[in-house]
Amino acid sequence: MSEPTEPTDVADLARVLEGAGYLTDESLATALFLSVRMAQPILLEGEPGVGKTEAAKSLARALRTPLIRLQCYEGLAAADALYEWNYPRQLLAIRLAEARGTPLAEADLFTDDYLLAKPLLSAIDHRGPNPAVLLIDEVDRADDEFEAFLLELLAEASVTIPELGTRRAAHPPIVVLTSNRTRELHDALKRRCLYHWIAHPEPDRVAAIIRLRVPGAASWLAPRVADAVARLRDLRLYKPPGVAEAINWASALHVLGVESFDADAVRRSLAAVLKYEEDRAVAEAAGFARAVGDAG
Repeated sequence: MSEPTEPTDVADLARVLEGAGYLTDESLATALFLSVRMAQPILLEGEPGVGKTEAAKSLARALRTPLIRLQCYEGLAAADALYEWNYPRQLLAIRLAEARGTPLAEADLFTDDYLLAKPLLSAIDHRGPNPAVLLIDEVDRADDEFEAFLLELLAEASVTIPELGTRRAAHPPIVVLTSNRTRELHDALKRRCLYHWIAHPEPDRVAAIIRLRVPGAASWLAPRVADAVARLRDLRLYKPPGVAEAINWASALHVLGVESFDADAVRRSLAAVLKYEEDRAVAEAAGFARAVGDAG
């Protein structure tokens, strides 16, 4: 990895993000810039597929610093996110001490040598020279108890390990939390974060994103896919497609080598953009392939 860098202003961050494969607007670039320069966590909310997770990944690439990701899920406990003790190695140390007849105090078993760092501790212990980007992905999937646990990390850039004490970050991580808003997050968490809602972009911006992410595709493909995705979003779908699906669809059409966005090409490639059979049936019933395809 090349030398880390820090953006000089909002426009500079937008430029390096584009170089990292992420096209942003001024408002999101401003929010990310403030998060970096103010060393304050940022909460990105929006519907699935609008680019929240990719924003954090691209930020790490743009800043040339490691990305450390914690994927949240129901039942996630602090131990799953912070650290665990290497019990097999501790047991081996105990047996070796017994075999040698040497005393082994309990404190000898709870040192860094036996500590297995999970994402949160890895971000705190990151040695720099620049802070890592810590992605806490889909935090709305985690439980209230885990949200409360995060408060120390977000407020103090520190975590407490009972056997070792408090660990403070020499280089506090750039923390990006994402949420699909499946539930409301607590005010205490939001107060510690900057906030930005990522909406579905207009078709012209979706087309620009496709051109950036699928550079080998034919020039006519990006606007046609962007327009078709916008039309799909007008249907009553269980899972309306977002930017991620638009990129995937354009990639699939490019791989298939289609030369015309006709109804047959649309039908053959819908699996790249619609991920539920019910949604495919809705699109078929609405005559979607004929409506958006050439000579439909």
